[in-house]
Amino acid sequence: MLTLLTSMYLVVRAVSKEAEPIRVLVTGAAGQIAYSLLYSIAKGDVFGKDQPIILILLDIPPMLPVLDGVVMELQDCALPLLREVIPTDKVEVGFKDLDAAILVGSMPRKEGMERKDLLKANVAIFKTQGAALDKYAKKTVKVLVVGNPANTNCLIASKSAPSIPKENFSCLTRLDHNRACSQVAMRCSVSADNVKNVIIWGNHSSTQYPDVHHAKVNLHGSEVAAYEAVKDDNWLRGDFISTVQQRGAAVIKARKLSSAMSAAKAICDHMRDIWFGTKEGEFLSMGVYAAGNSYGIPDDLIYSFPVQIKNKTWKIVDGLPINDFSRAKMDATASELVEERDTALDFLSQ
Repeated sequence: MLTLLTSMYLVVRAVSKEAEPIRVLVTGAAGQIAYSLLYSIAKGDVFGKDQPIILILLDIPPMLPVLDGVVMELQDCALPLLREVIPTDKVEVGFKDLDAAILVGSMPRKEGMERKDLLKANVAIFKTQGAALDKYAKKTVKVLVVGNPANTNCLIASKSAPSIPKENFSCLTRLDHNRACSQVAMRCSVSADNVKNVIIWGNHSSTQYPDVHHAKVNLHGSEVAAYEAVKDDNWLRGDFISTVQQRGAAVIKARKLSSAMSAAKAICDHMRDIWFGTKEGEFLSMGVYAAGNSYGIPDDLIYSFPVQIKNKTWKIVDGLPINDFSRAKMDATASELVEERDTALDFLSQ
């Protein structure tokens, strides 16, 4: 009898055994996006409600006192999944044994700064961070680049981490995707979860192309093509596109600060979908490595495509029909990315 009870106890213990904590890095951790992001990660909204987390917060030395305040607040939240918070300005601490890296920190564009100067400053940052990932992180680490110019920063980080698969790197265009879904939803007087399969093509910049030719809207329980649901082709080919393209600038103009709450939500959406996959028949927008795509986009770019995700692995949704209107816009944003890449690679080789 005692042996049976002991066996049952061991089985119960084995079943209830807590998962190992995962190590999640956020860079630029004293900034406003991170401030909106960290609570959601630590609470379990991203990696699961039963997944313990060790949060590593990396920032530059002048920001360490601010980071101490962020650590205090995370401690004061008394979150059951948060095992440890590690503030640091050292890459060897920040990038050690990572399961996930969310690279928020970058050099922001300052008044009077040329785009090439911005690229040069960010190449230095993301070359260092890529090399640190290569040296210290797990080879399975999933890397999300948020800091702008996000696509090209992501490419530089990937090139600087040759031992980590290129498929492990992605950049954030989910904020643009969410913006596009919301615009269509408001136009149709439905909630945003009734809009699916919007696509953001290309660069996370004002050349990006928000495309709803393949999108569906759930109207009164029936799925309807977005163009049919909206019933305003001029808006969909005009103000809708420019609103999504210029939304970041509009937020800055109104708020005097860049998007933080919506950016943090998009980061959570992006990482959660990497961890848990996309729904059957649905696709999302992510900046991913362009090699071997069916849309004629040049190789060796990080370009936003429609993707589906399974087992933490993304796959570009191939074979969608592309009309002439879309083709021109997809090519225009690709041209900008080629120019950015070539400029950045010149700096990388110096």
